[in-house]
Amino acid sequence: QVQLVESGGGLVQPGGSLRLSCAASGSISSINVMGWYRQPPGKERELVATMTSGGTNYLDSVRGRFTISRDDVKITVYLQMNSLKPEDTAVYSCYLNGRLRTGSSFASWGQGTQVTVSS
Repeated sequence: QVQLVESGGGLVQPGGSLRLSCAASGSISSINVMGWYRQPPGKERELVATMTSGGTNYLDSVRGRFTISRDDVKITVYLQMNSLKPEDTAVYSCYLNGRLRTGSSFASWGQGTQVTVSS
């Protein structure tokens, strides 16, 4: 199985920045999609950013402020968040899907990390 562990969340003032990390462990042979979701309090989960071999996609409200990146050697996904707003407050979760060394496909989610933007 593949496990994902997020880190980097916390409390930040509006206009501040945070960098989230998602470290993967397991017998991964390849990755098709990596990305970040978030769930604001009392709201539905929404896709924030994804990355594939074809490029990146962003939620309209974060485009230009957030940047998704990766380290293939470490199998780690990052989300750089700048110019944070109170409405960015949410639990952020990463996910990966791809292939295991056994040849089977996988889809894995992290436990989530809390980001709170407040003055």
